[in-house]
Amino acid sequence: MDTLDAILQRRSIKFFDKQDRIDAKVMERLFTLTMLSPSAFNIQHWRFVWIQDTLLRKKLRLAAWNQAQVTDAAELVVLCVDQKAWDKNPERYWQNAPENVQTLMLDNMQTFYQDKELMQRDEAMRSAGIAAQTFMLAAKAMGYDTCPMDGFDFEQVANLIHLPDDHLIAMFIAVGKPAQSAFPKPGTLHLKDIMVYNHF
Repeated sequence: MDTLDAILQRRSIKFFDKQDRIDAKVMERLFTLTMLSPSAFNIQHWRFVWIQDTLLRKKLRLAAWNQAQVTDAAELVVLCVDQKAWDKNPERYWQNAPENVQTLMLDNMQTFYQDKELMQRDEAMRSAGIAAQTFMLAAKAMGYDTCPMDGFDFEQVANLIHLPDDHLIAMFIAVGKPAQSAFPKPGTLHLKDIMVYNHF
Protein backbone atom coordinates (compact mmCIF):
# COMPACT_ATOMS: atom_id res chain seq x y z
CA MET A 1 0.00 0.00 0.00
CA ASP A 2 1.18 3.52 -0.79
CA THR A 3 2.28 5.53 2.27
CA LEU A 4 -0.25 8.28 1.61
CA ASP A 5 -3.03 5.70 1.29
CA ALA A 6 -1.98 4.16 4.62
CA ILE A 7 -2.20 7.59 6.26
CA LEU A 8 -5.62 8.26 4.72
CA GLN A 9 -7.02 4.82 5.58
CA ARG A 10 -5.60 4.28 9.06
CA ARG A 11 -8.31 4.28 11.71
CA SER A 12 -8.47 3.17 15.33
CA ILE A 13 -10.38 -0.10 15.29
CA LYS A 14 -12.37 -1.11 18.38
CA PHE A 15 -13.69 -4.49 17.24
CA PHE A 16 -11.30 -7.12 15.91
CA ASP A 17 -11.74 -10.55 14.35
CA LYS A 18 -11.14 -12.92 17.28
CA GLN A 19 -10.15 -15.76 14.97
CA ASP A 20 -7.36 -13.88 13.23
CA ARG A 21 -3.72 -14.38 14.17
CA ILE A 22 -0.58 -12.82 12.73
CA ASP A 23 2.40 -14.98 11.84
CA ALA A 24 5.43 -14.39 14.07
CA LYS A 25 7.61 -13.52 11.06
CA VAL A 26 5.11 -10.83 10.04
CA MET A 27 5.17 -9.36 13.54
CA GLU A 28 8.96 -9.41 13.58
CA ARG A 29 8.96 -7.60 10.23
CA LEU A 30 6.59 -5.02 11.72
CA PHE A 31 8.88 -4.47 14.71
CA THR A 32 11.92 -4.26 12.43
CA LEU A 33 10.24 -1.56 10.34
CA THR A 34 9.24 0.32 13.48
CA MET A 35 12.85 0.33 14.64
CA LEU A 36 13.70 2.53 11.66
CA SER A 37 11.86 5.37 13.40
CA PRO A 38 13.94 8.39 14.37
CA SER A 39 14.80 9.01 18.02
CA ALA A 40 16.75 11.69 19.86
CA PHE A 41 20.49 11.00 19.70
CA ASN A 42 19.55 7.68 18.03
CA ILE A 43 18.92 6.28 21.53
CA GLN A 44 15.98 4.09 20.43
CA HIS A 45 14.25 4.31 23.80
CA TRP A 46 11.37 2.05 22.79
CA ARG A 47 10.80 -1.39 24.29
CA PHE A 48 8.05 -3.56 22.79
CA VAL A 49 6.32 -5.94 25.17
CA TRP A 50 4.61 -8.39 22.81
CA ILE A 51 1.90 -10.07 24.90
CA GLN A 52 1.62 -13.70 23.83
CA ASP A 53 0.27 -15.20 27.05
CA THR A 54 -3.53 -15.61 26.81
CA LEU A 55 -4.09 -15.39 30.56
CA LEU A 56 -2.00 -12.24 30.80
CA ARG A 57 -4.04 -10.65 28.02
CA LYS A 58 -7.20 -11.38 29.98
CA LYS A 59 -5.70 -9.68 33.03
CA LEU A 60 -4.64 -6.72 30.91
CA ARG A 61 -8.19 -6.47 29.57
CA LEU A 62 -9.47 -6.14 33.12
CA ALA A 63 -6.86 -3.45 33.78
CA ALA A 64 -8.12 -1.70 30.63
CA TRP A 65 -11.70 -1.50 31.90
CA ASN A 66 -12.73 -4.56 29.90
CA GLN A 67 -12.06 -3.08 26.47
CA ALA A 68 -12.57 -5.91 23.98
CA GLN A 69 -9.69 -5.10 21.64
CA VAL A 70 -7.15 -6.07 24.33
CA THR A 71 -8.04 -9.75 23.98
CA ASP A 72 -9.84 -9.86 20.63
CA ALA A 73 -7.16 -8.35 18.40
CA ALA A 74 -4.75 -10.79 16.81
CA GLU A 75 -1.85 -9.32 18.76
CA LEU A 76 -1.27 -6.87 21.59
CA VAL A 77 1.84 -4.80 22.17
CA VAL A 78 2.57 -2.74 25.26
CA LEU A 79 4.82 0.03 24.01
CA CYS A 80 7.23 1.05 26.76
CA VAL A 81 10.30 3.25 26.97
CA ASP A 82 13.55 3.07 28.88
CA GLN A 83 13.97 6.64 30.07
CA LYS A 84 17.53 5.90 31.22
CA ALA A 85 18.59 4.38 27.90
CA TRP A 86 20.75 7.46 27.25
CA ASP A 87 23.10 6.30 30.02
CA LYS A 88 23.20 2.55 29.26
CA ASN A 89 26.13 1.70 27.01
CA PRO A 90 25.47 4.81 24.91
CA GLU A 91 28.41 4.08 22.61
CA ARG A 92 26.30 1.39 20.91
CA TYR A 93 23.99 4.05 19.44
CA TRP A 94 26.89 5.50 17.43
CA GLN A 95 29.04 2.41 16.89
CA ASN A 96 29.00 2.76 13.08
CA ALA A 97 29.84 6.46 13.03
CA PRO A 98 33.37 7.90 12.62
CA GLU A 99 35.28 8.14 15.90
CA ASN A 100 35.13 11.94 16.05
CA VAL A 101 31.35 11.83 15.59
CA GLN A 102 31.03 9.18 18.29
CA THR A 103 32.98 11.30 20.75
CA LEU A 104 30.98 14.43 19.96
CA MET A 105 27.59 12.72 20.26
CA LEU A 106 28.44 10.88 23.47
CA ASP A 107 29.67 14.10 25.09
CA ASN A 108 26.58 15.99 23.92
CA MET A 109 24.31 13.23 25.19
CA GLN A 110 25.75 13.51 28.69
CA THR A 111 25.41 17.29 28.68
CA PHE A 112 21.86 17.12 27.34
CA TYR A 113 20.44 14.52 29.76
CA GLN A 114 22.55 14.45 32.94
CA ASP A 115 20.43 15.42 35.99
CA LYS A 116 17.48 16.42 33.77
CA GLU A 117 14.79 13.92 34.74
CA LEU A 118 11.95 15.69 32.93
CA MET A 119 13.98 15.94 29.73
CA GLN A 120 14.83 12.24 29.92
CA ARG A 121 11.15 11.37 30.27
CA ASP A 122 9.97 13.77 27.58
CA GLU A 123 12.51 12.59 25.03
CA ALA A 124 11.69 8.93 25.68
CA MET A 125 7.96 9.56 25.29
CA ARG A 126 8.50 11.57 22.10
CA SER A 127 10.43 8.62 20.69
CA ALA A 128 7.57 6.30 21.68
CA GLY A 129 5.04 8.47 19.87
CA ILE A 130 7.07 8.44 16.67
CA ALA A 131 7.56 4.68 16.91
CA ALA A 132 3.85 4.10 17.54
CA GLN A 133 2.86 5.98 14.41
CA THR A 134 5.45 4.10 12.35
CA PHE A 135 4.11 0.80 13.73
CA MET A 136 0.51 1.69 12.91
CA LEU A 137 1.22 2.94 9.40
CA ALA A 138 3.42 -0.06 8.64
CA ALA A 139 0.68 -2.38 9.93
CA LYS A 140 -1.88 -0.65 7.71
CA ALA A 141 0.43 -0.97 4.70
CA MET A 142 0.76 -4.69 5.47
CA GLY A 143 -3.02 -5.15 5.56
CA TYR A 144 -3.71 -4.88 9.29
CA ASP A 145 -5.55 -2.39 11.45
CA THR A 146 -4.58 -1.05 14.85
CA CYS A 147 -5.89 0.68 17.93
CA PRO A 148 -3.59 2.80 20.10
CA MET A 149 -4.79 2.85 23.71
CA ASP A 150 -4.03 4.65 26.93
CA GLY A 151 -7.33 3.76 28.58
CA PHE A 152 -6.00 1.48 31.29
CA ASP A 153 -4.65 1.51 34.83
CA PHE A 154 -0.96 2.21 34.25
CA GLU A 155 0.15 1.04 37.69
CA GLN A 156 -1.75 -2.22 37.40
CA VAL A 157 -0.34 -2.89 33.92
CA ALA A 158 3.17 -2.06 35.14
CA ASN A 159 2.79 -4.72 37.82
CA LEU A 160 1.42 -7.28 35.37
CA ILE A 161 4.31 -6.90 32.91
CA HIS A 162 6.96 -6.49 35.65
CA LEU A 163 7.95 -3.07 34.33
CA PRO A 164 11.47 -2.04 35.46
CA ASP A 165 11.64 1.05 37.68
CA ASP A 166 13.40 3.16 35.05
CA HIS A 167 10.88 2.32 32.31
CA LEU A 168 7.55 3.93 31.46
CA ILE A 169 4.48 2.70 29.62
CA ALA A 170 3.51 4.81 26.62
CA MET A 171 0.48 2.93 25.31
CA PHE A 172 -1.05 -0.33 24.14
CA ILE A 173 -1.32 -1.05 20.43
CA ALA A 174 -3.82 -3.72 19.41
CA VAL A 175 -3.29 -5.04 15.87
CA GLY A 176 -5.25 -7.41 13.65
CA LYS A 177 -8.12 -7.67 11.18
CA PRO A 178 -11.26 -5.65 11.90
CA ALA A 179 -14.54 -7.40 12.71
CA GLN A 180 -16.42 -4.29 11.65
CA SER A 181 -15.60 -0.93 10.14
CA ALA A 182 -14.45 1.96 12.25
CA PHE A 183 -17.03 4.45 13.42
CA PRO A 184 -17.34 7.56 11.25
CA LYS A 185 -14.78 10.23 12.15
CA PRO A 186 -16.39 12.20 14.97
CA GLY A 187 -15.01 15.54 13.84
CA THR A 188 -11.87 16.90 12.22
CA LEU A 189 -10.72 20.44 12.87
CA HIS A 190 -10.26 22.74 9.93
CA LEU A 191 -6.67 23.55 8.98
CA LYS A 192 -7.26 27.21 9.88
CA ASP A 193 -8.06 26.14 13.45
CA ILE A 194 -4.68 24.49 14.01
CA MET A 195 -2.28 26.29 11.68
CA VAL A 196 -0.24 29.16 13.14
CA TYR A 197 2.21 31.17 11.04
CA ASN A 198 5.43 32.30 12.70
CA HIS A 199 4.03 32.89 16.21
CA PHE A 200 0.83 32.85 18.26
